[in-house]
Amino acid sequence: MLSTINKGFKNAFNTYIDLVKIIIPVYILVTFLKYTGVIEIIADFFSPIMIYLGLPGEAMLALLTAYLLNMYAGLAVIASIDLGVKEITILGAMIGIAHSMIIESAVFKKINVNIIKINILRTVMSILAGFILNLII
Repeated sequence: MLSTINKGFKNAFNTYIDLVKIIIPVYILVTFLKYTGVIEIIADFFSPIMIYLGLPGEAMLALLTAYLLNMYAGLAVIASIDLGVKEITILGAMIGIAHSMIIESAVFKKINVNIIKINILRTVMSILAGFILNLII
């Protein structure tokens, strides 16, 4: 029993370290981009589109990060920008539907799923969910 507990703690600690390796660098990068004005440029560019999702333009950075890398990188971006409960809820749902597309494309390829179609479907469903949540929240 003690060995099982030790193994559980070891696995939990390794997972924690893996998450820290992702979250801290992404958080620092986004904070740097915020202070250099790059986030404002991104926000201004995407604001006309993101308004339909009830999100500020800088939320696009969180979506792209989660879509291309993973959920945890997206969460690091979310943590580094000022968002309310509604925005975090919408982003969370969108990221839950479509995340880690590059990594998961390899899995889909192994099971003979059309990568382009499945990623388009996931992205469209994610955007549709964000739009619907914006209307009902």
